[in-house]
Amino acid sequence: MNPSIEQALALLAAGELVAIPTETVYGLAADAANPQAVAKIFAAKGRPSDHPIIVHIAGSAQIDDWAIDVPEAARKLAAAFWPGPLTLILKRQAHVSDSVTGGQDTVGLRAPAHPLTHELLLRFGGGLAAPSANKFGHVSPTTAEHVRHEFGPEVSLVLDGGPCLVGVESTIVSLVSEQPLLLRPGGVPRAAIEAILGQPLEHHQKSDTAKIRTSGLLDSHYAPHTLLVTGSLLQLVDAADQYQTQGKRVGLILFGGIPASIPAAAKIVMPCDPDAYARELYATLRQLDMADLDVLLLECPPTTPEWLAVNDRLMRAAHSRLSH
Repeated sequence: MNPSIEQALALLAAGELVAIPTETVYGLAADAANPQAVAKIFAAKGRPSDHPIIVHIAGSAQIDDWAIDVPEAARKLAAAFWPGPLTLILKRQAHVSDSVTGGQDTVGLRAPAHPLTHELLLRFGGGLAAPSANKFGHVSPTTAEHVRHEFGPEVSLVLDGGPCLVGVESTIVSLVSEQPLLLRPGGVPRAAIEAILGQPLEHHQKSDTAKIRTSGLLDSHYAPHTLLVTGSLLQLVDAADQYQTQGKRVGLILFGGIPASIPAAAKIVMPCDPDAYARELYATLRQLDMADLDVLLLECPPTTPEWLAVNDRLMRAAHSRLSH
């Protein structure tokens, strides 16, 4: 038996916080049925109290413990993608605490695929409220070290499951009305969900989702502390020159090759594959955030459908955008 899981179970039963690995990002977990424990998540993160938290469960057998009037579409998606990076928004059971729903009549449910956390959930038996293990609005953590750096002794146990394999948060689909809605693109591609449903997903863009209260949909989210500016390569060339003329230390995050004509204090080339890019994105932002730079200039990746999740995160992470 894994001693870390034993320790985690004891802490969770005592109403304490535990950082857990998932395939998407690390989560800051508490017993979802214990409002006092969930309140500690909000306090640690500095999270608005009306912002809902996703409940993590072991699998589809627990859906009815948390949701009512579960449509067949939800069961199909759970069968296809759980355990995995898909969150379903469903009508909540009456007993579900306002502390995890933000006072709404819906609840977000997900069954994470990481074997360590899956074992923890199986043994815990209930649900774990677990938003990303970072201060509210900051870059999400994809390693145990990221969590320790973010919280230090505030979180007494970080279950180390290695680097996250997906690297961006789960896809969120709302199934509380007749038309399924894609609220947040993520680890499960939109096309794969549409194939299971046999119908298109309506996608709420940023201007719409800012009005919807669910995880990760605020206008500013996933952001480094260092100023992050996105744009095309040509725009970044001009911007780098302007910032450096002002004596600013510039970091470049580029797509493809490194043009020798752009001087910078730091340069990182991101993968051309969207899955690999997503896996490295947050770790790259965190690395450069600690490099004593004044501005990060990021070359926008493609806008094709397979880049939807990455572009969503970059749209919310950027402090300024040169591209339109």
